Amino acid sequence: MSNGHTISTPVESNVVTVSLYKDFLALIKIGIVNSNMITTFTGLFLAFQFTGKNFLHNIDLLVYALLGSGLIIAGSAALNNLIDRDIDPVMTRTKSRPTVTGRFKAPAVLTLALTFIVVGEVLLFSASIAAGLWGLAGIFSYVVLYSMWSKRRHVANTVVGSVSGAIPPLIGWAAVEPALGAGALALFLIMFVWQPPHFYALAMRRTDEYRAANIPMLPVVKGFARTKKSMLVWVLFLFPLPFLLTELGVGFLVLASALNIGWLYLALKGFKAKDDIKWATGMFIYSLNYMTILFVAMIIFSIFI
Repeated sequence: MSNGHTISTPVESNVVTVSLYKDFLALIKIGIVNSNMITTFTGLFLAFQFTGKNFLHNIDLLVYALLGSGLIIAGSAALNNLIDRDIDPVMTRTKSRPTVTGRFKAPAVLTLALTFIVVGEVLLFSASIAAGLWGLAGIFSYVVLYSMWSKRRHVANTVVGSVSGAIPPLIGWAAVEPALGAGALALFLIMFVWQPPHFYALAMRRTDEYRAANIPMLPVVKGFARTKKSMLVWVLFLFPLPFLLTELGVGFLVLASALNIGWLYLALKGFKAKDDIKWATGMFIYSLNYMTILFVAMIIFSIFI
């Protein structure tokens, strides 16, 4: 007999807990946090190698930089979700975000995001003033310049958003060497130039959704043919950039150039592709592998300089 009260079983409690955890990870965009932590670490590690400072004697800088970066990126991502909660229901990719489903209410998201950002910035400033300032630049460029200003207004929104995505390696570098240097500039440029062809490939796959949400992504406004040309140009821009890191040796330059040639070949194939979405998916997957291999290679080759 039921007395009218719902009895929560252990299984149901576990499901709710798991679901809440997954929603939290979706709120802070854990995939973006993780990928940016890799580039932050690369900047930090290369700065140690290039300046000759002892990595093990400065573990505190590692903790401040990585934890601080992770928190400000997570906080900024949560703010992005908060800002986009009116358009996210239109898109299949974003309609299950916790800011859309109501799992996390707006005041709670805002409080969480600002807390993460403040604590993250305290940690970054503990590493160096420059790291803290670059952190603020990253937050401003992502939340204000991209999310609040360009995303819904300008076809160049992807390029504007690429600025914030290129800042994490600068934060890592500045934690060790506040003055930065040619190596830091190289990392920034590689990250900046990599992002448009990466996100244009994603936008091609989601063109109908972006159109429904009235977001002026390049494939929506200019069409696939123009998008393919833009992707080709951005891939070509990548070719000279590894040569800003000649300290990493010939092996790295050969590997980076081979990755660039592979991406160029794939980009050129797009002009004869019979299935544009299938081709865009291949470009997207290649871009992910490209970035992972390149940045891991930087760390490995830097050990031997």
